Amino acid sequence: MDLKQLAYFVRVAELGSFSRASMVLDIAQPALSRQVRLLEVELRQHLLLRNGRGVTLTEAGKVLLEHSRGVLHQVERLREELSRVRGSLAGSVALGLPPTISKVLTVPVSREFRRAMPEATLSITEGLSAPMAQALLAGRLDIALLHNAPPTPDLSLTPLLEEELMLVQRRGDASERRPAKLAELAELDLIIPSRPNAMRMQVETELLNLGITPRIALEIDGVAAILDLVADGAGCAVLARNAVLTSSHPERYTMRRIIEPRLASKLYIATHAHRPVTETQKAMIDLLSALATKTLSAAQGETHAGKA
Repeated sequence: MDLKQLAYFVRVAELGSFSRASMVLDIAQPALSRQVRLLEVELRQHLLLRNGRGVTLTEAGKVLLEHSRGVLHQVERLREELSRVRGSLAGSVALGLPPTISKVLTVPVSREFRRAMPEATLSITEGLSAPMAQALLAGRLDIALLHNAPPTPDLSLTPLLEEELMLVQRRGDASERRPAKLAELAELDLIIPSRPNAMRMQVETELLNLGITPRIALEIDGVAAILDLVADGAGCAVLARNAVLTSSHPERYTMRRIIEPRLASKLYIATHAHRPVTETQKAMIDLLSALATKTLSAAQGETHAGKA
């Protein structure tokens, strides 16, 4: 059995589609189909059942998928062990970060990664939580920081920290010393991301629990654009504190705490539940956890100190 064929088969099986797998693997679909077919011929077993919606695994395919993941992981572990003989971890890590977190963490994470694992390679992708969760499942990311990730059997989630959500308004429109009750949001024009954004779903759910429907002025899938519109007077927003602190002009905005109830976004470190984590990726998770906790907590602490 060819390792490349096993890797191709695993990706097709996980994504449930030759077309999706060909895009992720950057290989022509006919060539991908041919390699998987050669594997079936060698094993004298049908591994995948093709249908109009994609592919499903046969019983033989399920057995091969379970073992192939282990084989490919062991190959990666072998590469890492050989690199350790030379004195450092090797391998690669594909990391996904939310936009506001990326602004704060990209530089320190990259710096520490190069220092701790000079022979390993790191790629960082910036994105919203829902698309990054899909990228984890598709194998395009190894690790991602996700906001308010719902429990799923396919993702392994480790709580990292909480970010308090603030009512963000144009400076001068409200006093930042006065907290806003959640029910008051019903009287405001909200500029908010479209569904299924995690923060949007959280805000709507909490308001519906109070029997209130939010007044959505604009749906914008971009933190910078949302803040620009708030500064222009188009409405207000509900965002994590770091979204404002890392913006180009934080002085344009007033941030008010939301109470009754308080709103907070939970940040998780996520990996694929069925794909073993390599030693290099484990080291990255430890590094990321330490830096995120230190950097994000420090940023929030500085803000509170400034207000005091």
